[in-house]
Parts: sequence; structure tokens; C-alpha cells
Amino acid sequence: MTGGFRARRGVVSATFAADEVRLLRGLVAELVELVRSETPISTKPPEDSLAALVGQMASTEPPDDEVLARLFPSAYNDDENAAGEFRRFTEYGLRDAKVKNAEIVLESLGDPAFSDQVTVSLNPDEAQAWLRNLTDLRLALGVRLGVEDDDEDTWAALPDDDRRRQVYGVYVWLGWLQESLVRAVW
Repeated sequence: MTGGFRARRGVVSATFAADEVRLLRGLVAELVELVRSETPISTKPPEDSLAALVGQMASTEPPDDEVLARLFPSAYNDDENAAGEFRRFTEYGLRDAKVKNAEIVLESLGDPAFSDQVTVSLNPDEAQAWLRNLTDLRLALGVRLGVEDDDEDTWAALPDDDRRRQVYGVYVWLGWLQESLVRAVW
């Protein structure tokens, strides 16, 4: 099991067991699939010159999936029109950025098939991509599980064979991994 991220001579690194790499790669791939799966395209013709310049735009409607709704929240909760317009111009870029962060994580993890452990070394930009991706992964798992503030006792009370407890363990591990990366970066 990894000891978390550590900084040394301007490089942040961590060594992962092959099982951890497979787990991370699977979670990241699922997140990419989800982010790419529901990218609604606006069917309205552009009404202004900025829209015409930007080209393909997202829909003004918020995502139906609850994880996507949290990953791409409304910018203006009290103004549906403004929120829709903001979404229309920004969602594609946000989705692309999340996919690029995920690609950086996947590339840095390499292939665990060739070794029983993988050492990841990150430059500052890669470390930031990892931090953003770990945030997205934790948010996605937290939403799917229904994690709330201060509900650790609820999760601890679940039987060991309850699948939700196992997934919650992954959620906690990702949080620990993220914290170790934050400490190594700062």
C-alpha cells in the first residue's frame, strides 16, 4: 500500500501497489466516461456574435445525472437564464479540462501489468492535475454513496460485507491520498 505523496528536490512522488494503480485507473476511466457521456449540445442557433465565434456550445440545461450536476453546478442559483447562458458557454471547456486532468493521471500511472508497484513522479502542473482529478473522484463517489458531513459513524456501523462500506473505504483512501499530495505540494 502506498505511503502517500512526498516531495523531494522539486518533484512530488508516490509509489503505488499494482492493485492501487488498477483501482485508480478504473475509477479515473469511469469518471472520463461519465463526463463524456452526457454532453448535451445546444440545438438553438447562435443569437449573438460571441456564440457564433465560439462554435459548438453546450446546452443551457443542467445535467440530469446527480454526479454531473455536482461536477458542473449552476453558476447562478437564483437566475435560471443567467445560469443557462453561463453553462452554454463554459461547460464544454470544463468537461475538456476534467478529461485532460484525468488523462494526465492515467498517463502518469503507467501500466501495472509489468510490475508489482508503480512509482509516480509529478512536476507541479501534473500535481495540480492530480489534485483536481482526486477532487472529482471523491465528489463522484461521495454523491453516489450519499456521503454527508459528519456521518463517519454511519459508515463505520455498516457490516464488513456491505459493498457500500468497501466503496466508502475507497472514498476515504482517496481523501487521504489527496491530503498527502496537498501536503507534499505545499
